[in-house]
Amino acid sequence: MQKEKRYVEINKLEDTLKPRPWPVTPPASREEVEAVYLKREEKSPDALAFCRFVEDIMLFEKRYTKPEALQGLVVINAGIWRAAPMFAAMTLGELGAEVIKVEPTKARGPSGYVRGDPFRYLTPFGREEYMIKDKVYGEPCGLDFLHHMRNQYSVTLNLESEEGREIFKKLVAHADILIENYPPGYFDSLGIGYRQLSKINPRLIYVWIGQLGQWGPWKDRVSKFGQWMLDPIAQCMDSFVHNTGYPPDLVPRGIGGDPTRSGVWIADLVAGEQACVNALAALWYREEVSGKGQFIEVTAAEALMEILDFDIMWYGHTGSIKARTGSWDPNLNQYAWNPCRDGYMMIGGQSDRLWYRIGMCIERDMPLYGPLIHEDPFLKEMAARNALHALIKTYTLTTMWLRSQTRDQVESKLMEYEVAAGPVKFIDEVAEYYHFKYRKYVDLIEDIYYGPILYCTHALSYQHRTPARVKWIGRPVGADNEYIYSKYLGLGPEKIEELRQKEVI
Repeated sequence: MQKEKRYVEINKLEDTLKPRPWPVTPPASREEVEAVYLKREEKSPDALAFCRFVEDIMLFEKRYTKPEALQGLVVINAGIWRAAPMFAAMTLGELGAEVIKVEPTKARGPSGYVRGDPFRYLTPFGREEYMIKDKVYGEPCGLDFLHHMRNQYSVTLNLESEEGREIFKKLVAHADILIENYPPGYFDSLGIGYRQLSKINPRLIYVWIGQLGQWGPWKDRVSKFGQWMLDPIAQCMDSFVHNTGYPPDLVPRGIGGDPTRSGVWIADLVAGEQACVNALAALWYREEVSGKGQFIEVTAAEALMEILDFDIMWYGHTGSIKARTGSWDPNLNQYAWNPCRDGYMMIGGQSDRLWYRIGMCIERDMPLYGPLIHEDPFLKEMAARNALHALIKTYTLTTMWLRSQTRDQVESKLMEYEVAAGPVKFIDEVAEYYHFKYRKYVDLIEDIYYGPILYCTHALSYQHRTPARVKWIGRPVGADNEYIYSKYLGLGPEKIEELRQKEVI
């Protein structure tokens, strides 16, 4: 009987962990949210008035009626194979720039030659059913590429042909920013690098994104094709991978011990963000100081190195290599996620006040916690709590408390004590998160080519005068050839068809 009861409980738990179709629940109403604002009135007079003010100037619905910060700026994204140039161009596009994605007419893809950027054809496990086909041409496109193609036009151009390079030069004459990530010196060898293009357009801001840079003793250490595989190599080269994961001495306990790559292409994304920041800084300098553009170099290994916290300072100061600590933070206790009944729970106790409040909450259900933790003289000092045996003792008892409770139950209890805590959410829960749905951070867009797409908006959307916005998700290969080449170069339909027949576009 006990086994049958346990079996039913496990099945119920598994049902709660299954992904749910979006949307499951509607977003909160304005009245429901204002009731939350009113609760702050006791501690902060005029809290309701302030929250109404902020919400009214930030409303998602008003975003598309406001001006765009980079309206009139022309950006050419000539990068291929990688998320870094795509992310940089996407960000500029969401801020209002007109972004032209230049794709090759023919390139070596994941499994042979393809039309357009080979990045389009990457898909999990090589499964085409995980790709999305556009409604006009029926061409499949990978989700990674589509996510980063937002607000970008697509044109095709054969840069290895003389006529294609001449067209490219004419197009660049109209551009403010050019982004590319080809192997070091490749564009220069074709006569379309910064040295040549800056003579055609002295105001051009030229952004190159790569692995190790275009100068220095190891600039050619990667092969022509290795240049595209920037993200995992960059993560390894700057110690990010070594720093992430569980320490080797936990292997016998079945936890792990190997270094761990980030689940997302973090090096590429950080490099893309840095490229965007660099370009905007150069744009300000051009407009306010020099009147001229400049050359910018961003490498993923160095960009990611900047966010490695104090690792290099640790090495310089102590002469040792900071060890991996898994999800535990060597500076703070408690400050980690630990398993509970239906997932993991993050609990932060980075101060004495929070440390004792966490203990008071746990002790209410598990009286053993107080004598073992709060009355331990070694754990009275905040610094001493970070010793390895102190971390083990604290998290072992905390997990004993967590294991029989759900994330919601734990969060509710910790919130009573005003403890910094939150559940580790699955992606379907993120899409359904009450807060995100109300703010329209997660929303559905009806794309003219790809239909209804669930997406998250950009963090730069929360500017009240010139918010970033997503106008479309993506474009099929070369979908905008006629529009762009007609607008900037004055080419008519007959000339465009002639170039297409010659495989120039």
